[in-house]
Amino acid sequence: MFEKLFLLVKNNAGTAVIDNPVVPEKYREAVMNDASSSIIEVLKGQLDSGKLKDLVKYFQFSAIYENPLINSAVNKFANKLNNFYNISTAEAMKIADGLIPPVMHQLMEESKGEGNKDFSLSSILTKISGNVTDMGLLLNQMRIA
Repeated sequence: MFEKLFLLVKNNAGTAVIDNPVVPEKYREAVMNDASSSIIEVLKGQLDSGKLKDLVKYFQFSAIYENPLINSAVNKFANKLNNFYNISTAEAMKIADGLIPPVMHQLMEESKGEGNKDFSLSSILTKISGNVTDMGLLLNQMRIA
């Protein structure tokens, strides 16, 4: 799942990272890794803070771009760009805004696909929870409630 998320990031990184002269070529792969990890950290934070219902709702209504999860991931990624790569705050926000929302939207759309087991919501939640439990059962219970 994490490798496929990185591929989503890489496939969307053209203008924001790969073709961006602000991001030095030697750091582009690391920057894409940081984008992936920012998304995972935000999703894991939701799960760890007991906001599973909000997380599930987010995946159900992926057309909503102005979502706190997307904003959190954008801010987390922009902070990493600013702190670790010395990219100005304005440029970091521009890069994060250009990359994170499309990747998260695509991730949510992929999670709805019947044939994509790696990005099913239960698979995503199981992976970010550290494989502690199969989240499929919990999700089924939430749908019933």
